[in-house]
Amino acid sequence: MFTTRPELAGTRGMVASTHWLASAAGMAVLEDGGNAFDAAVAAGFVLQVAEPHLNGPGGQVPAIFVTASDRTPKVLCGQGVSPAAATPRHFADLGLDLIPGSGLLAATVPGAWDAWLLMLRDHGTKSLREVLGHAISYAWNGVPVVGRITETIDTVAELFAHHWTTSAQLWLPGGEAPAPGSLHRNPTLARTWQRLLAEAEAVSGREAQIDAARRAWSHGFVAEAVDSFSRTAFRDDSGRDHPGLLTADDLAGWEASYEDALVTDFGEWSLVKCGGWTQGPVLAQQLRILEGLRDELSYVDGVPTARTIHLAAEAAKLAFADREAYYGDTGDVPLEWLLSREYAEQRRALIGDEASGELRPGGADPTLPKIIAETCGVPAGGGAIGEPTVGPQGQVRGDTVHIDVVDADGNMVSATPSGGWLQSSPTIPELGFCLDSRAQMFWLEEGLPNSLAPGKRPRITLSPSMALRDGEPVIAFGTPGGDQQDQWQLCFWLAHTLGGLNLQESIDSPAWHTTAFPSSFYPRAWTPKELVVESRVGEVALRALRERGHDVVDAGPWALGRLSAVSRDRATGILRAAANARGMQGYAVGR
Repeated sequence: MFTTRPELAGTRGMVASTHWLASAAGMAVLEDGGNAFDAAVAAGFVLQVAEPHLNGPGGQVPAIFVTASDRTPKVLCGQGVSPAAATPRHFADLGLDLIPGSGLLAATVPGAWDAWLLMLRDHGTKSLREVLGHAISYAWNGVPVVGRITETIDTVAELFAHHWTTSAQLWLPGGEAPAPGSLHRNPTLARTWQRLLAEAEAVSGREAQIDAARRAWSHGFVAEAVDSFSRTAFRDDSGRDHPGLLTADDLAGWEASYEDALVTDFGEWSLVKCGGWTQGPVLAQQLRILEGLRDELSYVDGVPTARTIHLAAEAAKLAFADREAYYGDTGDVPLEWLLSREYAEQRRALIGDEASGELRPGGADPTLPKIIAETCGVPAGGGAIGEPTVGPQGQVRGDTVHIDVVDADGNMVSATPSGGWLQSSPTIPELGFCLDSRAQMFWLEEGLPNSLAPGKRPRITLSPSMALRDGEPVIAFGTPGGDQQDQWQLCFWLAHTLGGLNLQESIDSPAWHTTAFPSSFYPRAWTPKELVVESRVGEVALRALRERGHDVVDAGPWALGRLSAVSRDRATGILRAAANARGMQGYAVGR
């Protein structure tokens, strides 16, 4: 964990992310006089090059932030909406009862470009060229390939070679995936960014240039290329070829936006999350349920007890059951009720000494998707790892990245970019990137909060976080991991606020999650009573959990989560940062 003190001349800030190149780029921007927003945007674009199996230009980004002058947390919504032609009837006519997890049918409007630029325009200080230049350089000159990139490409190599030939041209040079440690270049993407820059710099003024770059994307050559490419049919994980639904008009009709954040009080601490169009409130629900069980939760030498893991897992099952019944982009998710202490008391009473195997949403008349009875127990890949998981047809579970930045003035950002993974859909040859597959998170059954409808956001798993202490923003944190994001963040929160561990120790503390609720990713599998636990909790704890009826999966010692975090002490101004040791890829840096 890195710490800087304000009395050290030239203190700039802290950056922590899931890849060392992104953290280094963000720090370079801070060193050059930029603020936390400039650094976050630069790091976000570098992640699109450095972790292309986990996010891309065609993806999305939700973020939570505060500024030095306004300590009220806000949400940046960079999740695009479903196409105008995306209706349950269209998919029914195709004979589909779930939206495929790969291919063009699952694409939503790409949101990352517009969201990053909106944040840069309104809260940053640097020009677009200054923050985008790092990513352009890496796209031209290459990034070192990590083993996960090679493994991902190898998994989908046959699909690329036979059905997604534009992807094969980019990711299978010479017919083979790039070797770990080699440099991989994407000059087409570099040229796309340079063309966007050129159109931006045709006008004068920092803000005007940023807005020009936004228009060049949504109303210009990017939108035109997306529209044209989407009309071609490509194989998806339904096993058939389908064209997409996204059009240039869909891109032109959407812009990133700001929203009020959801702030939930837990005494001296408050948790900040995005609203019910994300899964974010489930972390607050879990904590509200566990609030009345605080005396039974404990850490011994930095390790959670079996009782702590059991209670947390059972609270997660109840909170995620409510996610399925109530969350969605509806505007009327009953969060005040779901997060009330009265409701939490009712839910807490359902937790017993034995593992529950039921999916139990609360309320008088909750409605769950009918199809989940068929997806229970369906094989869905390596659930013991949680993320990233890729199937041979390109289906994915939880492929995502994360960035946290704080600067000396108190600007703070927590962002969880995702989507547009190299394996989500075929590469658009003129642009050097592919579309996302986030629409797979919709249900095709009508009448549910998360039912598919044109112009609607899917209820996403992406879930950045911020913590307030006595009302002051002090920590930005988050992790990739699909449905596991708000379980692994629960592990972090309990370790820090209950176990008394510092940021790095809290990230390093043994983690766990349950898969006892429907996955947000195709084919929407779930496994009642399954509990995935890192072996560092100890054999005694694993045995105790099995005795309570959990179907325990030993994930190995260091397997779950890719958390990062930054913090700022209001009284002293001391800045801290920490990153995940699992996978030896995350990085925290500061000065």
